Amino acid sequence: MDLFSPQKLNTQDKNLPLAVRMRPANLNELTGQEHILGKGKLLRRAIEADRLSSLILFGPPGCGKTSLAWCIANITQANYVAINATTSNVEELRKIIAASKLRSTGQKQKTILFIDEIHRFNKAQQDVLLPDVEEGAIVLIGATVHNPYFSLTSALLSRSIVCELKALQITDLLSIINNALKDKDRGLGSFKIKADKKALNFLAKSCEGDARRALAALELGVLTTAAGKDGQINFSLEIAQESIQKKAVVYDRDEDGHYDTASAFIKSMRGTDPDAAIYWMAKMLYAGEDPRFIARRVCILAAEDVGNADPLSLVLANAALQISEFVGMPEARIPLAQAVIYVSCAPKSNASYLAIEKASQDIKENKVQEVPDHLKDASYSGAEKLGHGLGYKYAHDYPDHFVKQKYTRKKVRYYEPTDIGHEAKIKERLEKIRGKG
Repeated sequence: MDLFSPQKLNTQDKNLPLAVRMRPANLNELTGQEHILGKGKLLRRAIEADRLSSLILFGPPGCGKTSLAWCIANITQANYVAINATTSNVEELRKIIAASKLRSTGQKQKTILFIDEIHRFNKAQQDVLLPDVEEGAIVLIGATVHNPYFSLTSALLSRSIVCELKALQITDLLSIINNALKDKDRGLGSFKIKADKKALNFLAKSCEGDARRALAALELGVLTTAAGKDGQINFSLEIAQESIQKKAVVYDRDEDGHYDTASAFIKSMRGTDPDAAIYWMAKMLYAGEDPRFIARRVCILAAEDVGNADPLSLVLANAALQISEFVGMPEARIPLAQAVIYVSCAPKSNASYLAIEKASQDIKENKVQEVPDHLKDASYSGAEKLGHGLGYKYAHDYPDHFVKQKYTRKKVRYYEPTDIGHEAKIKERLEKIRGKG
């Protein structure tokens, strides 16, 4: 239960991972997150004054959420308990809360409860925390890689300060890596290491702001590389590349990374930036996204944002969808790329999208029109007696295959074609037709 308690975790234990050993002991050692922890910032003042209220920390892996909790554990005079939501349950929560109340009454000491991966708790588990968080029986620090406004209850959020941690910058990671190389007590300073500057820059760039991943790769490279005759370990670019292996892409298939990347992909196509669209598609495919998901997004955009400005866009998008169904990866990426580039570069019009939106709103808010008698089905016996179909004019019997007649009882106008691409021709014809009669 006290995994992160400073009394029970010796950061000089060489059996612990380097990332754990190098956790900062105080806020001055914590790298990055100046926007919330800089000198004079509210959160820093609250921590240093030991007046911290309940706190939700969210951000990408390795950005310092657990390290910040570790700093608070060292600074605060409160009792500190840490659990992981993936292995905890309501029974454990009730025991922790009961013990914290006894400690508060008997020893006049508050309890900080750190819950890692708090998004894993369901609503019932989160509700267990509410009364005691509100009364101050415990100070909650929750950590999550997911947006808490999607994964946590509004009641718990309203009782907590929510702070977003950012992915660490390359300069931050280089600082953390160099500190680990120099630190003789907790880091790798006792080794004789010659670190290539290019190798360290590669680690800092490849780890996507994840300090834990950078330190794990550094430790693996150093411990698995034989020393030379002079006793020196040469941490080269080649060793760094072997240590990091395939770059981890932050992309949770059913969480924020997924939706944010898909959003960037769609907006890049809509914004006529084929290079950005291809980049986000490549990221999704690299992370293992289903190519059919991508193809469906292209189809929707081809209809919604290109529309009749270039009708071929939808045809090509649909072809890419069908190909991805029966060809699969990796070949499916090629027709997908073709469709993405074509749709991105195509002239844009959302007139069709706006038309159906306006019509839907009309149906929703106003009285629904009855079908005019002359348009009603007249294929059955007795229709003529009802007056159905009488007076209908068959368009192909007239010049230019057009004849003026009413198709709704009340005149409506939803589709307003633009002057862009093929839609300009549609607009010209509609204006000509609408001007007749």
